[in-house]
Amino acid sequence: MADQNAKQTIRDKIITFWKSDGQFPSAVREIASVLVTVGAIVAILLLICGTWPAIVTIESESMVPHMNVGDLVLVVAGDRYGELQSLEEGNASGYEKFGMPGDVIIYRPNGNTELHPIIHRAMFWVDEGEEIVVEAGMKTATYTAPHEGYITKGDNNPVIDQVGWSNYRNLGGPIEPVKKEWIIGKAMYSVPYIGYLPLNIVPVIIIVVVIMVLHELYLRSRAKREEETNKKRNR
Repeated sequence: MADQNAKQTIRDKIITFWKSDGQFPSAVREIASVLVTVGAIVAILLLICGTWPAIVTIESESMVPHMNVGDLVLVVAGDRYGELQSLEEGNASGYEKFGMPGDVIIYRPNGNTELHPIIHRAMFWVDEGEEIVVEAGMKTATYTAPHEGYITKGDNNPVIDQVGWSNYRNLGGPIEPVKKEWIIGKAMYSVPYIGYLPLNIVPVIIIVVVIMVLHELYLRSRAKREEETNKKRNR
């Protein structure tokens, strides 16, 4: 019985706190509302896109002119809304995405989960040990695939990602052909400029929460002043 009364008392305190008009409970309610809204958006994106992250931001010029810095890109699983196609397959089928044949994929370089994913076009599939000749300006090299996977390239880059001339930050070696399990998804749509917000998501969230709390405090202060004014008038 004592435990039941204690639980009832705690529940009553929580309800009282939640319904309170005080400044601190009001701020807590505002923050909780933001978190619930964000959670709902995440759940909807997961259902629609089937992968995570479902939204990425373009941070470099490697996909210019088809994608630009600050573009917000919607990402879906590779098998959603049609099978994933490379540029080679797109040339054969007539399928195009973002101004060129084939899909633009988002992948983790060499499967590394600690680095930012790369968003480049899937050029063609290679098998383990397959050799391809790579040319860029006066340079020519023969590349031998260490394992099967997609050869990838930024639309604005002179060479494929997998050659030694193309380095990626802190990877510790050349980018390897992209295994299917390294692929997060394929790019479906992009929206210009909106991606600048995710690039600065932490300060944006802090500013939004602070504005919401200050707005709530302002409304309550104004309501209190109006109440006091009405009391004086009714005396």
